[in-house]
Amino acid sequence: MQSRIASLYSPATRHRVFQVVVDGLLITAAYGLAFLLRFDLNGIPQRYRDLLFATIAFVVLGKLVIFALFGLYDKWWRYVGLRDFESIVKAVVVSSLALLIALFFFSPTSVSLPRSIVALDFLLTMALIGGIRFIVRSVIERPLRGFGSGGREVLLVGAGDGGRLVVREMVKNRELGNRPIGFVDDDTRKHGMRIDGLKVLGSIDQLPSILDETDPDEVIIAIPSAPGVLRQKVVTACRDREIPVRTLPTVFELLSGSVNLVQQIRDVKVEDVLGREPVHMDIEEVGSYLADSTVLVTGAGGSIGSELCRQISHVGVEKLILVDHAEDNLFRIERELLEQRHFARLSVVLADCKEEDRLERVFKKHRPQTVFHAAAYKHVPMMQLNTVEAVRNNVLGTRVTAQLAAENGVKRFVHVSTDKAVNPVTVMGASKAVAEWVVEAWNYRFPETDFVNVRFGNVLGSSGSVVPTFRSQIARGGPVTVTHPEMTRYFMTIPEAALLIIRAGSLIAEDEKYRGSTFVLEMGEPVRIIDLARNMIRLSGHEPDDEIAIEFIGPRSGERLHEELFNEDETQLATGVEKILRTKSKKLDPHWVYQSLLQIEQLVLEGDEDSLAVRMVDLAKEKQILGSDGEHILAEQQSKDQKDRSSVSD
Repeated sequence: MQSRIASLYSPATRHRVFQVVVDGLLITAAYGLAFLLRFDLNGIPQRYRDLLFATIAFVVLGKLVIFALFGLYDKWWRYVGLRDFESIVKAVVVSSLALLIALFFFSPTSVSLPRSIVALDFLLTMALIGGIRFIVRSVIERPLRGFGSGGREVLLVGAGDGGRLVVREMVKNRELGNRPIGFVDDDTRKHGMRIDGLKVLGSIDQLPSILDETDPDEVIIAIPSAPGVLRQKVVTACRDREIPVRTLPTVFELLSGSVNLVQQIRDVKVEDVLGREPVHMDIEEVGSYLADSTVLVTGAGGSIGSELCRQISHVGVEKLILVDHAEDNLFRIERELLEQRHFARLSVVLADCKEEDRLERVFKKHRPQTVFHAAAYKHVPMMQLNTVEAVRNNVLGTRVTAQLAAENGVKRFVHVSTDKAVNPVTVMGASKAVAEWVVEAWNYRFPETDFVNVRFGNVLGSSGSVVPTFRSQIARGGPVTVTHPEMTRYFMTIPEAALLIIRAGSLIAEDEKYRGSTFVLEMGEPVRIIDLARNMIRLSGHEPDDEIAIEFIGPRSGERLHEELFNEDETQLATGVEKILRTKSKKLDPHWVYQSLLQIEQLVLEGDEDSLAVRMVDLAKEKQILGSDGEHILAEQQSKDQKDRSSVSD
């Protein structure tokens, strides 16, 4: 009872009462004016005056009820938009028709209501009801000239919905100190027009001359879906004139932050100017196959693993198991999921994928249906110096996790791989190549579990990657170290990669032909590292070579100038899913893969780094000529392999 009484004094209720009272007065005025105008202001005849006074209360109350039914009092007038004006038109039309019908059949006097009065009342009501809302909104969002000459002058790229939203936020929140001065847009139909009081000054190609004429303090890219090419043009033109550039965030970034749009505008990131279109998918749709199931992610504290956890938390899983051997990383992603994303259906497991006994207890306790295996060592030069650990973690860790997954009834196993596994020349690359073979071979050994690999290139911003390295070097004033002027790499954002990994996992749920496949994420064109370095220096407000030096240090041990996404013996096939391809090649002999694993495991146990490094590279070469149809593996051979593995462990 108290809550109901309190609601009567709420701001929303007070505004509704105010709106109803004002509309009632306006309806009264419109109805009375209709009579006055009908009789040319010469005086209303007595019989029509009686009709007016006899019907005015009915008309006002009836129209207010109809207006309420059309939702005219569900929103404050300051937020009225185009759709609300459509509702006003519908409400006025319906109320006028209802008035005509009601007074035709139930007139309280002997005089019928003239149709001309109904028409005038309709027009006047439309003008007054719509006009008052337009006036209120215009007063609250006062003309831009009200800014005067103070504040930072801002030029907006994009005169669409995003640009208009930014302008309105600037008008409402003057304490931000921004004064919009105009739009730039490639739609030639808008050129010269005024949108929300601002003139569209020209196209993106004309931006240099527009910047020279207007000399803004800042440029905002108000197109959330702007392609990298457009962002690059804007950044280049502004950099030459030392004008800072910011960009409107994506819908995801807006939803994850505060509601103030202008405060959400962020600096242009390096991924904004790479020139590759981002991947757009609905995670709830893409990950629907994981709903109401238990999902386990290894390497859950890493760059890819943690992003997988973030996205999986949106798809309605019954439980999410986070496995990692790095305590700090695991703690951070757990806190983020609990406190920021309010996702509590998780279990945090501090464990190493190489420890078979420990991992087996995890599988038996939680019984996951899907495993995303993202745990791996990935730094090429460091792995060259630590061969045994590279192989132990990347190869044997994958073998242990995959086998335990199959033995404990996991439906699908998704292994996260890398382009370093293609035609490998390093220990790290060879270890990931062999891990791919394990997944392919285990698909034959354990037909009840669907195994797939997902292979892709570099991800922007991952730990130890080139982007954070460049950022820290720029922050120190340089120099920025680049290995070689011709070195290129494929790049993808971490959220994109995780989204596509989840989508690849759904493919085996949709079609059995994908069992044992290696999916390859389409990365676009490779990016020259020197271009990336220069763009990052310019985005930081400095000039490469002049203010921040660039030094070429030469490729480190095991580094190649150019990476590939497909082996020489692999053919690219489409999957029908955007940005996901799959490979076609001769099938590996599962028995040969297993025997090779036994050799590798023996060398790891002996700690023979030199022999292990040679053997890993040799295996990558032998794989090209030892492929077979892979169909001859039998139950007897599986039993023999198990005995062989047990003898090596002993």
